[in-house]
Amino acid sequence: MKKILNDVDNIVDEMLIGMVDAHGNLLDRVDGKNIIIRKNKKTDKVALISGGGSGHEPSHAGYVGEGMLDAAVCGQIFSSPGADEIYDAIKAVATDAGVLLIIKNYSGDVMNFEMAAELAAADGIKVDKIIVNDDIAVEGSTYTVGRRGIAGTVFVHKIVGAAAEKGYSLEELRKLGEKVIENVKTMGMSLEPCFVPTTGRKSFDIADDEVEIGLGIHGEPGTHREKIKSAEIHVKQLLYEIFKHSTAKTEDEVAVMVNGLGATTLIELYIANKAVKEFLDGRDINIYKTLVGNFMTSIDMEGFSLSILKLDEEMKELLDARSNTVAMKNI
Repeated sequence: MKKILNDVDNIVDEMLIGMVDAHGNLLDRVDGKNIIIRKNKKTDKVALISGGGSGHEPSHAGYVGEGMLDAAVCGQIFSSPGADEIYDAIKAVATDAGVLLIIKNYSGDVMNFEMAAELAAADGIKVDKIIVNDDIAVEGSTYTVGRRGIAGTVFVHKIVGAAAEKGYSLEELRKLGEKVIENVKTMGMSLEPCFVPTTGRKSFDIADDEVEIGLGIHGEPGTHREKIKSAEIHVKQLLYEIFKHSTAKTEDEVAVMVNGLGATTLIELYIANKAVKEFLDGRDINIYKTLVGNFMTSIDMEGFSLSILKLDEEMKELLDARSNTVAMKNI
């Protein structure tokens, strides 16, 4: 598998250097650390920090900036950042109003972010956390206990980030984040695995005429494999499963995310979105906002995920609030 790289042992460092070189008006980097922070630090509002293994770009550093995250901690490819680096990120952006950690539910991430929070609390920094578990496909996997956190995390970044910009307290943000997490459900599928450059191998093997339903963003197994079918059939299949868990019902308003996993074309994603709208129209569920593109990837995996977020008036207002980040502007 051909990749445009220099040294496979230096991928994350070089990526972050290039990112700050390109977007220095928005971003900065903590010296010597794989931590991206917003250029203009908050002074009197709660700071938000997220992160995890690299390979999911634009998550998470692409969401650092006005109206979203204050810092992203970038682990090595598919590896959680260490507690010491997360602690450094907390110290870099902490304000008197406190710090909220937005953690995807993977065992390494949860353990290391919680350890960092304990270190920060010992320093007198107010820290709280929310844990995103939007993936309804499987309960327990290679990387986690319970449901995984995947692309629905981006809705959490956006809505909670907008509320932090408005001056919500740490407790208010935690409760808001928990509300978003309760109301967002996601499930994905893959046609082809990703190639992991640090190992020199694909994340899994699959036959040319098969797809993996419900897999994770690191290539963890899903619910099953089956023969590839039409976009309409696969979209309905995912949405039927999502609506076994979603709180959305007739006449409710939802936000939709059709998320590419890295190598899926926009042609395919928009065809999938057509099927999403037809499905929701058939249930008389109103689409308030639709996002189509790459929001949380798995390097160069071919596939997509669907996220459905049931909205209330507060979430609608915050979803519409201004943001200015590399990956999400004015949305």
